[in-house]
Amino acid sequence: MLNIADSCAQAVAEIHDGATVMIGGFGVAGQPVELIDALIEHGATGLTVVNNNAGNGDVGLARLIQLGRVRKIICSFPRQSDSWHFDAKYRAGEIELEVVPQGNLAERIRAAGAGIGGFFTPTGYGTPLAEGKEAREIDGRHYILEHPIKADFSLTKAHIADKAGNLVYRKTARNFGPIMAAAATTSIVQVAEVVERGQLDPEVVVTPGIYVDTVVRIDAPAQTDPREEL
Repeated sequence: MLNIADSCAQAVAEIHDGATVMIGGFGVAGQPVELIDALIEHGATGLTVVNNNAGNGDVGLARLIQLGRVRKIICSFPRQSDSWHFDAKYRAGEIELEVVPQGNLAERIRAAGAGIGGFFTPTGYGTPLAEGKEAREIDGRHYILEHPIKADFSLTKAHIADKAGNLVYRKTARNFGPIMAAAATTSIVQVAEVVERGQLDPEVVVTPGIYVDTVVRIDAPAQTDPREEL
């Protein structure tokens, strides 16, 4: 049954120390900043975070990393001009990094939600990213075995939810949200609006309510990105 939380603090209250947490967003676009802020206030530490990158600037995921709450990050794009908090932690040996090519990252998350035990991909073969992984030749092409990435919790951002937990997204803000919601034991979603059952056109629902555990409404998100309009 869907839990409609009264606040972000209530929504993240069950996240425990040492949890694996998937956090949606492609950089700032679609990043659930209010949920991350609530997680910071909550105080959980020793987290393994799965995200496309390693935070931007001084807010959201970057702030979580700065405070030393993240033990390990699994991402495809750890360094950019404003990822200084991750960079400092990594150089100091205070955070572990697993780099995953972006397509592999998406497919590993999707595989977890779909119940797939693993898949072979050519991406990464013959590079340091393939070290220790099973390799096969299939129809004359070389592949490596990748395993699903599962999480205890996912924090994502959608546009509208109904009271059954069905979700629709806003343009580029959708990015990793649907696959992360499916791959987590408990999925927590912030939305701009909650409507009654039956008010969403089934043809536009992206994430079925079966994958959503908690929804919290954020009337005025503190941070959005122009790419969410694309």
